[in-house]
Amino acid sequence: MILDGVTPQHDTVDSETGYGEKSLDDEKPVAPRYVDPFGDEEGAEVKYKTMEWWQCGMFMIAESVSLGVLSLPATLAQLGLAPAIVLIIGLGLLATYTGYVIAQFRQRYPHIQNLADAGEVLLGAFGRELFGLGQLLFSIFIMGSHILTFSVMMNTVTEHGTCTMVFTTVGFVICMVCSLPRTMKNMTYISCMSFASILTAVIITMIGVGVQGKTSTIKATIDTDLFHAFTAVTNIVFAYCAHVAFFGLLAEMKEPRDFPKALLMLQSFEIVLYTVAAVVIYYYAGQSVESPALGSAGPVLKKVAYGIAIPTIIGAGVVNGHVGLKYIYVRLFRGSDRMHKRDLVSIGSWVAIGLTCWIIAWIIADAIPVFSDLLSLISSLFASWFSYGLGGVYWLHLNWGQYLSSPRKICLTIVNVLIVVIGGTMCGLGLYVSGKAIHDDASSNSFSCASNA
Repeated sequence: MILDGVTPQHDTVDSETGYGEKSLDDEKPVAPRYVDPFGDEEGAEVKYKTMEWWQCGMFMIAESVSLGVLSLPATLAQLGLAPAIVLIIGLGLLATYTGYVIAQFRQRYPHIQNLADAGEVLLGAFGRELFGLGQLLFSIFIMGSHILTFSVMMNTVTEHGTCTMVFTTVGFVICMVCSLPRTMKNMTYISCMSFASILTAVIITMIGVGVQGKTSTIKATIDTDLFHAFTAVTNIVFAYCAHVAFFGLLAEMKEPRDFPKALLMLQSFEIVLYTVAAVVIYYYAGQSVESPALGSAGPVLKKVAYGIAIPTIIGAGVVNGHVGLKYIYVRLFRGSDRMHKRDLVSIGSWVAIGLTCWIIAWIIADAIPVFSDLLSLISSLFASWFSYGLGGVYWLHLNWGQYLSSPRKICLTIVNVLIVVIGGTMCGLGLYVSGKAIHDDASSNSFSCASNA
């Protein structure tokens, strides 16, 4: 679990950076932001460090394997069968590596609870604010994408029974109520339902398209342009977006050393499900496949699939939202006993934070009513760095001054520099294609009652 030349600092503070859990001089307290945010929980009313590794794995699966898998069959239609499969598997393996590096980074700096803490290690106060803002915005955009999908689901099931903004409002209220628990362990119960829900919905969709038979041709490779090709790539990147929660999950595990088990559980399931579901649905639906893919199951089965997917449409949004809400809550009460209280101020603050963030997410959902465009924007701005680029940055920071110390280190240095370049490329090109897509799809459907199904 320890990278070459990297020693975890659990009981000392680095003389230059000040990171760690204890001061070199026992009489000088460590600054609150450098201390474990949850501290000693013996006798606490609300305990956070309670998750087993399998619960951590379920949380990550629910967070990642939700809306992402629904966009992948359409990705095959844009890229072609062969290139898309290579990218799905390749980016999945790369995400496994960067997830492992995140665990190593937190082992070195055990005070880290969120991306803002990691940003402070890398860039000081500026990094803390930049990374913290990025994590919060990412969570809110994900929350918005789930409210949007809820409205698509309701429009599909009810055949546009009422105004779309009514459906987004209903989704907002349900998600807000489900966001009330403060600990990630309590979120794992929602995670398990979300996992069962999306798996069943995807299987029903595969059965539905199979029963219909091949409705359109498939292509091994496709003559496409940069805009359409990279839009598809951003959807694959979004499917591996769980990394934003890794620091928070590590902070609430009973045994953070067990994190690689949870990571392997997540990535194995993701890569297999994504590949199988995308290939099967695309094979039968062909170039006419829809995004979200549940819409390709046929007029009756797509309603069934959407109905069964309700727990994941809500639950995965709540789980992702919890990461952003927890960042604000820890930022406000770190180092105080409010973290572990059930009094009016503690509970009221949590509810107020949740209400504010879910209202913003509701506005985003109504402002960008095209599912694939919203996923592309989220992937470009955030997932490109959180799941990929920053993994390389963390490794380079941990191994500062040792890049050329051995042939193995030289190879790893090259790999991690390339990871940073890949993250930057994903972000730059992704912003271009997502911005163009939103501009091209701009219509009166924003803040509209029109159906988005």
